Amino acid sequence: MLKKLNIVPRWIICLIDTFICNLSLVLACLISANLNPKLIDFQGLGTNLVVLTAITTLTSFNFKTYAGIVRYTGEQDAIRISLALLVSYIIMGLLSGSGVSTLNGQPFITLPLVTLLISALLSFLGLISYRLIVKYFFSYLRNSKMNPRYVIIYGAGETGFATKSVLERDPNAKVKVIAYLDDNPRKSEKVVDGVKIYPFEELDNLLKYYEVHEIIISSFSIPARKRTQLVEICLEKNITVLNVPPLDKWINGQFTKKQLQSIKIEQLLERDPIQLNHQGLDLQIKGRRVLVTGGAGSIGSEIVRQLLKYHPATIIVVDQAETPLHDLELELTSIKNGTRLVFFLGDVRNKSRMEELFSNFHPQILYHAAAYKHVPVMELSPSEAILTNVGGTKLIAELAIKYQVHRFVMVSTDKAVNPTNVMGASKRLAEIYIQKLAAVSSQTKFIITRFGNVLGSSGSVILRFKDQIANGGPVTVTHPNIIRYFMTIPEATQLVLEAGSMGNGGEIFLFDMGKPVPIVDLARKMIRLSGLVPGVDIDIKYIGLRPGEKLYEELLNDAENTLPTHHEKILVAKVREATINNFEQEFLALFQLASGAENSMNLVAKMKELVPEFVSNNSVFEQLDGDNATVVSIKKVG
Repeated sequence: MLKKLNIVPRWIICLIDTFICNLSLVLACLISANLNPKLIDFQGLGTNLVVLTAITTLTSFNFKTYAGIVRYTGEQDAIRISLALLVSYIIMGLLSGSGVSTLNGQPFITLPLVTLLISALLSFLGLISYRLIVKYFFSYLRNSKMNPRYVIIYGAGETGFATKSVLERDPNAKVKVIAYLDDNPRKSEKVVDGVKIYPFEELDNLLKYYEVHEIIISSFSIPARKRTQLVEICLEKNITVLNVPPLDKWINGQFTKKQLQSIKIEQLLERDPIQLNHQGLDLQIKGRRVLVTGGAGSIGSEIVRQLLKYHPATIIVVDQAETPLHDLELELTSIKNGTRLVFFLGDVRNKSRMEELFSNFHPQILYHAAAYKHVPVMELSPSEAILTNVGGTKLIAELAIKYQVHRFVMVSTDKAVNPTNVMGASKRLAEIYIQKLAAVSSQTKFIITRFGNVLGSSGSVILRFKDQIANGGPVTVTHPNIIRYFMTIPEATQLVLEAGSMGNGGEIFLFDMGKPVPIVDLARKMIRLSGLVPGVDIDIKYIGLRPGEKLYEELLNDAENTLPTHHEKILVAKVREATINNFEQEFLALFQLASGAENSMNLVAKMKELVPEFVSNNSVFEQLDGDNATVVSIKKVG
């Protein structure tokens, strides 16, 4: 039956519309005659009905009031019907007062203005009412033949109403919207299209009364804490949470049910949006030549994307990874904002290649994000950590001074604080070298930024968990008590830009990383967000700490404190000064050890000598620490 009703021809809709308009005119005349049919001129009324039929048919075709599918009637259909009736009755009114006559000289348009207004009102009510009746009839048939999925929409605004319309228009959606949630107290208890609006505090009561299957977040301005709270409630009750796609993903101002997106774990760890000093950044970056090393990596590529908003003259993107660099080029070259993009393949350790880069482009601002970052990998390859993270930084920094770069912003890590692994120690050594240059450089301002783990970066725990869940588990966690600070890539990048703009040289800026997150809790939430149950559908397995890994990361060591800045999420670290005698010779000795055939134990022993707080954890290099230290000859070099 439903299929037959779905293919009703448009001409039938036109006939129904015409009948309703004619019936409305008859009723209007009857009302004007005080419900006394004897007072009606039926001959004149018949002529008026012919004229009205002709006019409404023309306006109907012009405004396409017949084109909409009746059971999906919405506000756009109501607007078209209103316009068509308005034009129709304006024409009727003009004819009524024009004195147009029949062949025998009698005017056939004899309708008073009041009659026309009553007829127009009745026509509108009739045309809308029968469409709504059909709409709710189909809705009743659909819901009566199945068990609908009960849905709550967060956000009683235009997007929320559009979401309800999208769900109702999708014949395969099989959902019933039972409530809106909204934080605006002025909307509370109001009803829109038969659905009541509740405050967020009523969610628990709604979940007790209804067996809710989905909650759809249609608000783009929901606070991060409120979204996290909402999702955590839903995870406890096994309720699916979906997001309406961003406006720029809508097609012709609309979206489909298929575009509704599942909540991502990154969104639960987001904080409120960062307020940047856009004017200050614009003054520093606009029209300048900017170099980004490691520009194809997670942080580097986002720095490039963010920089484009400030219209630099040129952005030179440097990376030694060919494929990611090419992928970024394909992504960004379609952006036409007047900025010249240069994609330069090269290794920051290659002196001649980097000299060529600086001499050709003369960058004015430099963001140094190139580094090896994976702790277990660097624990096995300490020479690579030194040659890239320290040697590469040294080379780029010295070229920055030589070519009079105005600002040098280094991206560092929280693992440089009280390092327990080679990677963290190598970044601390790079910081020490940069701070030494900052003390003697008058032209170039050297600035260091430190932050923790970045969500979604290559090799991050988030991506590993996603792959493990997709493969049916188990999800592997190194230790039940391990915790980490997390930050989204855009958030970290924005703070790098802001800190880089406010630095005067020599500072180490720390970012407010929020609260540390237990990794096992992260794993459980990701499993639940996938619609699965931890320990039932997907197991969590503890595999032990990896080489060089510690249970928690620090942003400051015990001998450091911080000073506030004008930005609440950026602090200045008061770092204890590194006491390294014969600074240049000691670093030369370090690089010779890394470049030579010496074993890793000698190299790491040298690192511990230069960074006394470097105490290895869960590593073969623990034998170099404290009373158990192995006597290693390091004096023969340099």
